[in-house]
Amino acid sequence: MYSEINFDNIDINAAPPAEEPARQYYYMAKCRELVREFELKNARRPTAFTQTFGCQMNARDSEKLSGILRSAGFAEADSEEADFVIYNTCTVRDNANQRVFGRLGVLNGYKKKNPQMKVALCGCMMQEDLVIRKLQKSYSFVDLVFGTHNLYKFAELLYRCYTEKGMLVDIWKDTDKIVEDLPVERKYPFKSGVNIMFGCNNFCSYCIVPYVRGRERSRAPEEILREIRTLAADGVKEVMLLGQNVNSYGKEPKGTEFMTFPELLREVEKVEGIERIRFMTSHPKDLSDELIQVMKESKKICRHLHLPLQSGSTRILERMNRRYTKDSYLALAEKIRREIPDISLTTDIIVGFPGETEEDAEDTIDVIRKVQFDNAFTFVYSRRTGTPAAVMEQVPEDKVRENFDRILACVQETARERVKRFEGQTLPVLVEEINEQDASFVTGRLSNNTVVHFAGDGSLIGRIVDVKLKRCEGFYYIGELMS
Repeated sequence: MYSEINFDNIDINAAPPAEEPARQYYYMAKCRELVREFELKNARRPTAFTQTFGCQMNARDSEKLSGILRSAGFAEADSEEADFVIYNTCTVRDNANQRVFGRLGVLNGYKKKNPQMKVALCGCMMQEDLVIRKLQKSYSFVDLVFGTHNLYKFAELLYRCYTEKGMLVDIWKDTDKIVEDLPVERKYPFKSGVNIMFGCNNFCSYCIVPYVRGRERSRAPEEILREIRTLAADGVKEVMLLGQNVNSYGKEPKGTEFMTFPELLREVEKVEGIERIRFMTSHPKDLSDELIQVMKESKKICRHLHLPLQSGSTRILERMNRRYTKDSYLALAEKIRREIPDISLTTDIIVGFPGETEEDAEDTIDVIRKVQFDNAFTFVYSRRTGTPAAVMEQVPEDKVRENFDRILACVQETARERVKRFEGQTLPVLVEEINEQDASFVTGRLSNNTVVHFAGDGSLIGRIVDVKLKRCEGFYYIGELMS
């Protein structure tokens, strides 16, 4: 395992190993030699800064990037004015791409001041051919570009970045390879994401993810459980199991022996030291009765389920290739609430999908009122080149804005009432950090993922404590620590 690696014992003059992850340990050792040379020349260690754009899986990937940089000897920087800057990019919406290009202009200025600076880009955005061509033409100062399928090769690419000239581009179009057991620099010592699968097979007509993340690949259950046991031994109390569609976990080609996702959850629950289990994301078409029962019976699985709706219109859902209907989604939500009455349901909603009418928007509002989501992440449709929806007739911007405002108002109205139902109760809260606005307060989360702020100090961080929920402020609570 990685924690047992002694880099001083690695012969960096020998040929690099062929097998993974031993090959990456070798290149981490090689990078440490480069760092020592830098330190002798500059009387300081080189600094590195990692910036994450996008989803929870990207955030977990960035923890690996930071862990590899730390193992290579880099010191962590708190800004982009560093010796090595890497952006882990998202491409779900076009504005995510534009944010990255905007920041690259800033980095170019920093690099002119610090000629030793290296700039790297990775993640989903890098899997787009148009992006690579634009970088090569207009952002030639970028030193390293790689994608989602070969992130585990970062140590090797980092070494090449410092020993080769010009822009290094290493993009794979697809892979079935999964390499874990790499160093990780966790943001929180008491909670961690755990990748259980990669890729997506659903091909929703608006979504670029299957094209940039590839086909679904599940990690072996024994590897997942080994990682979670290691995390528990390191003081982690809460794990979030991550995948583009966790309900598809284990549905591998015939001949591969994997358990189902509900079976995996049962095994994770047995791990001593783990007190909370979360997961995301669940596709409604694959959510089974078995999963509902496992959640119902569990003492550790959090009372929160993120179940993306996207649209309440069956007609639009068909155009989106979501493979469920308005009625089937409502029936599923009703079943979940009947079996797990205290659960919080959250969702994603896209407004302005091609062909959406006022009547379709009304269908979405109808679902919101009937399901009573605790929160909904509501987005205006973003046209993504390369997806089927991109060539469909687009909805006029003024009509999209009108429907968005109505849907958002409905979400806010219904969610406030739903979240408020716990007011006055005393419930366990996992304390995560000092409150950003008031240092005399701390911030944590209920099992159902609702945020709670209450008076306390740093000694509470990482602990699960009982808090009385005194006042609901829309989507969060002000509470009082109960001694």
